[in-house]
Amino acid sequence: MIREFQLADWCTLANAVCGTGALFSMLSYLQTGAIRHVYFACGMIFAAGLFDVLDGRIARWRQKSSGLGRELDSLADIISFGVAPAVIGYGCGMQGLYDRVILTAFVACGVSRLARYNVTAEALSEGGDKVKYFEGTPIPSSLLLVMMMLVAAARGALGESLWLGQVKLGGFTLHPIVLLFAISGSLMVSRIRFPKF
Repeated sequence: MIREFQLADWCTLANAVCGTGALFSMLSYLQTGAIRHVYFACGMIFAAGLFDVLDGRIARWRQKSSGLGRELDSLADIISFGVAPAVIGYGCGMQGLYDRVILTAFVACGVSRLARYNVTAEALSEGGDKVKYFEGTPIPSSLLLVMMMLVAAARGALGESLWLGQVKLGGFTLHPIVLLFAISGSLMVSRIRFPKF
């Protein structure tokens, strides 16, 4: 199977590797409390974003794309821009029950958005080789959430110091900042059209 991979597919795999590295970095942060692991995790997501851009450009440049490449791209994206940002949020302090529900819903929205894209990509391209617009925000838009957590980490706003504090509802904790993940997930599964550049 590896012999059938195109150059773009290797960039897609690099995207997935970066996302997985971010997950391991956040686990290291939770074990050691060393802030450098949060920085490394966020940096890995930005690197994943770079590989995500490169794989599409290389596929168009070489005019070689496949169903396998599209599926690889979706699987890599859910790791790097769905699961990893949610775990970064959790590691940075969004650990209440409501937080976990919202972070899980965020990942579910990302999975749903990618599945919808894969099913509708051909129709959205209107017979061309490139999609003209996105329905819902693309999952790499979660890079904005990662950037927010990187700034929070740099300013020491993690754990008990997380921006906007926390509230107790029915005996369980909610950190209001997690609502940004809820908004991001909702936009992903929305029908709002965003032009593709």
